[in-house]
Amino acid sequence: MGDDILLRNDTDAIATLTLNAPKSLNALSDAMLAALQSQFESIAADKSIRVVILKGAGKVFCAGHDLKEMTAGRQAADGGKAYFADLFDRCAAVMLMIRALPQPVIAQAHGIATAAGCQLVATCDMAVAADDTGFGVNGVNIGLFCSTPMVALSRNIPTKQAFEMLTTGQFITAGKAVELGLINRSVPLADLDTATFELAQKVAEKLGAAVRIGKQAYYNQIEMPLEEAYQYTGTVMVENMMFRDTAEGIAAFLEKRKPDWG
Repeated sequence: MGDDILLRNDTDAIATLTLNAPKSLNALSDAMLAALQSQFESIAADKSIRVVILKGAGKVFCAGHDLKEMTAGRQAADGGKAYFADLFDRCAAVMLMIRALPQPVIAQAHGIATAAGCQLVATCDMAVAADDTGFGVNGVNIGLFCSTPMVALSRNIPTKQAFEMLTTGQFITAGKAVELGLINRSVPLADLDTATFELAQKVAEKLGAAVRIGKQAYYNQIEMPLEEAYQYTGTVMVENMMFRDTAEGIAAFLEKRKPDWG
């Protein structure tokens, strides 16, 4: 339905979620965060979905938190302290859900991705952007340092570049975002839907069980010391080798045919 704040469209094994609040520049309002949480819970339990695309309706991808809601929250007796604590906890929970989701999530950015919107791009497993997209963590320009967006950003790009973005509030181009590793690639706006969907299809063609176990292992091992990471991923490889469809995939490769994955 066009009035829904978050739209979902499933094509084959790919779920496309569209932030659908263009009048607020797809801000991560209370309603948007609740809708994202609900859809991620649904998708996590849906084994027919192998990849998720996250995009925005209208002129931009996402402009961050809803400043009008935040201003209203400040009217509480405590100056909004409890509301703000709850808001940032709920936002962090949604970001963590993306990381924990069994399926890879691809951000499809255009226009701008700023503050918590930039955090959303950085949190997704991959990202494709229109080549005129701007990325920023510009809260410092209004006196609010982007501390929570900093978590995802600083795990995507080099330290000094992240700190410069955070302290100057300046935007970077899509080309710079590719160079720094914030996004995978940039394409002309007219090609954005096609390029993102083609990337999703490439992932969706792979054995879903292998990608699921691989995504979890990827994020687990990256935080481990080297020796521990090898021990851990060795056990993951053993588990993966026990899959019936993995044996079929190896046999199909050796026999030069397509695998018959159930």
